[in-house]
Amino acid sequence: MNTTINLAGVELKNPVMTASGTFGSGVEYGEFVDLNRLGAVVTKGVANVPWPGNPTPRVAETAGGMMNAIGLQNPGMDLFCERDLPFLKQYDTKVVVNVCGKTTEDYCEVVERLADEPVDLLEINISCPNVKEGGIAFGQNPKAAEAITKEVKKRARQPVIMKLSPNVTDITEMAKAVEAGGADVISLINTLTGMKIDIHKQTFALANKTGGLSGPAIKPIAVRMVYEVAHAVKLPLIGMGGIASADDAMEFILAGATAVSVGTANFFNPYATVEIVEGIERYMEQYHFERVSDMVGRVQ
Repeated sequence: MNTTINLAGVELKNPVMTASGTFGSGVEYGEFVDLNRLGAVVTKGVANVPWPGNPTPRVAETAGGMMNAIGLQNPGMDLFCERDLPFLKQYDTKVVVNVCGKTTEDYCEVVERLADEPVDLLEINISCPNVKEGGIAFGQNPKAAEAITKEVKKRARQPVIMKLSPNVTDITEMAKAVEAGGADVISLINTLTGMKIDIHKQTFALANKTGGLSGPAIKPIAVRMVYEVAHAVKLPLIGMGGIASADDAMEFILAGATAVSVGTANFFNPYATVEIVEGIERYMEQYHFERVSDMVGRVQ
């Protein structure tokens, strides 16, 4: 039984990754999870300079999930390279750095800084507001998405994963745009924009008013989008959105995802990632699959 997968020439020992923003840079989960067991650790978003994030409250529970409006708080790339990367390189797992920015220049600065660092893949979060385009997220405008993909690819030494926002009319249009821009891999979906109101305080549950909805509630939407994108582009996909078990992960793989990322589940079950690795192995044994690749997109 061969659980290895290939993402743009990078071999992962299994298809299970962490989802950005839910696992820190691995330190926080080190006492629960043997990071050596994971296919890859995807870091929290890293910007060119430290970001303070949004005002509090920034997290709210919802039925079947949670909402967050953290605002991509992060310590900036200098501290990240000095503190977090050396920790991750102690482990036999691939390192994927999630990159965020407010302008194309911001993204490119981080990508150039990481060119000579021990990083295996870059995940570009294009759901950040594009300040130069009047606040429209790169991930909601196909031309902007293609353009930023091209600029990042010019400077990146590692393969580039473009992370798509689901807050669009047609997810395949965005996928085709980043494919045209030269993306190596696509990850989807990021959170869905939502709102919660505290009826007793008669105010918003999040200081930001809106936030990103994640968790089991969004899984059916995420599986559908992965399936659509798998039939629209030729790039490998990383599926995410509400994965809490191996059964959930298998839905994404059968729909067309080469790998999966586990996010919100880490908050209520810190052992989720390793349990999913083991569950996928049991599934392969039960249904006599020799390779993960044999299962990818099997449901047509």
